[in-house]
Amino acid sequence: MRKISNLCWVLALVAVWARADVRLPAVISDHMVLQRDMPVRIFGWADKGESVTVRFAGQTVSAVADGSGHWEAWLRPLSAGGPHELVVAGRNTVTVRDVLVGEVWVASGQSNMVWPVERSRDAEKEAAAANYPRIRLFKVALKTSEEPLEDVEGSWAPCSPETVKSFSAVGYFFARHLHEKLGVPVGVIQSAWGGTPAQAWTSRATLVSEPTLQTYLVEWNRVLVNWPRAKRRWEESLKQWEERAAQAKREGRQPPPRPAQPLGPGHPHTPAGLFNAMIAPLTPYAIRGVIWYQGESNANNYAGLYRTLFEAMIRDWRQAWGQGDFPFLFVQLANYAKAPPGGYWPLVQEGQLKTLELRNTGMAVTIDIGEAEDIHPKNKQDVGLRLALAARALVYGEKLVYSGPLFRQATREGNRLRLWFDHVGGGLRARGGVLKEFVIAGADRVFHPAQATIEGDTVVVSSPEVAEPVAVRYAWANNPEATLFNAEGLPASPFRSDNWPDARMPGEETERRP
Repeated sequence: MRKISNLCWVLALVAVWARADVRLPAVISDHMVLQRDMPVRIFGWADKGESVTVRFAGQTVSAVADGSGHWEAWLRPLSAGGPHELVVAGRNTVTVRDVLVGEVWVASGQSNMVWPVERSRDAEKEAAAANYPRIRLFKVALKTSEEPLEDVEGSWAPCSPETVKSFSAVGYFFARHLHEKLGVPVGVIQSAWGGTPAQAWTSRATLVSEPTLQTYLVEWNRVLVNWPRAKRRWEESLKQWEERAAQAKREGRQPPPRPAQPLGPGHPHTPAGLFNAMIAPLTPYAIRGVIWYQGESNANNYAGLYRTLFEAMIRDWRQAWGQGDFPFLFVQLANYAKAPPGGYWPLVQEGQLKTLELRNTGMAVTIDIGEAEDIHPKNKQDVGLRLALAARALVYGEKLVYSGPLFRQATREGNRLRLWFDHVGGGLRARGGVLKEFVIAGADRVFHPAQATIEGDTVVVSSPEVAEPVAVRYAWANNPEATLFNAEGLPASPFRSDNWPDARMPGEETERRP
């Protein structure tokens, strides 16, 4: 009888230990910012069938965990302010402290979005001045996954001289500008990884559904087939490197660069791998929108697919969040002399420009603030500012000029072309007094340098070598000199009026480029 009693006691303890406490995702934690003026989902995990109560800012809402232990409760739209406490109670109680309500943005992309304040222009000065306790920063840990995950690793931190140093400079400068102009708390969720292509940030379902994007999946299948052999070669070179590095250390020399890990399982280039691990878990969290800086890793043989890929990714994220066509603001690639040859860089820039045809998108042009010899320009202040200008105009309804001139159309006038633009602002301007980087071509598709002059809100281009011009390009190069601006100091985007795959640019004798 005593043995039965002891058994019952053990089983009772096992039952208690097996019971799952109410649990919240990493993004719902101390110091977080909740999105104002829209329904906000509070979500997490508990035992199947467990009742959960959420209390916040005078609201009390309830939910019941479903068969897989998931629960969600919706708060009615909230006004900016705080700090508040969020209390979530089931069999246990979780209290989330120092919660603000304001504007929440996701900052994603590759290394130029990752690039931290401490490595940007005026780093010490900027960090020392970063006392903004009502700006909150959340950095998602780097991770890949073959399947969508339910949570990320990371935590919120109030913006301070210490916490801002390692945070995205573009994300911080964007948030700082909005915080100062709007006067409300701003939260930025950094979910970005250097050197990654857009297909890694796009769901597999979307890549499969678009026939042209299946190219990325076919290419990745080839990578996986070659992986065992590539891995063996890498392990052999790694062993040799370790020996050379050890010898260099003994001799007081700089060790050689470590061999890069080849593409393969778990690599951050895995199609959908970053969407699964670093975006999908965030999608239940209410946000205002996304800022994005990426494209360098797609400036390759498939650069012509970038527009299709980028637009598909934006639609993919919007569908995943279920908030409609939320604002998606992005940075166009800066000028970079060391970009791969072959015309890929301007093709990606063009893909970004044409993505503006999607509703609720905005673009920061940066061909005037890049660094010819460095793919990571240090001036991230102006990048953040230009994204914030787009947000203020497109999202928050301010009447201001937020974009440089964008090419609309060209009309023929004899041996000249007249170019028309949107976003001329207070008028077109030639930086340095002379317009450069314009080329025109006739039906032979051979481009020649053009003389360009501003006439009102238009630019007129011509060349003595082109009697009957039919096409024009501006800044169509890796490292052009930006000369066309509006009066507000915002640069025009590179553009072309043609779509010729076999055009010849000035200086190219026989080679034809996109």
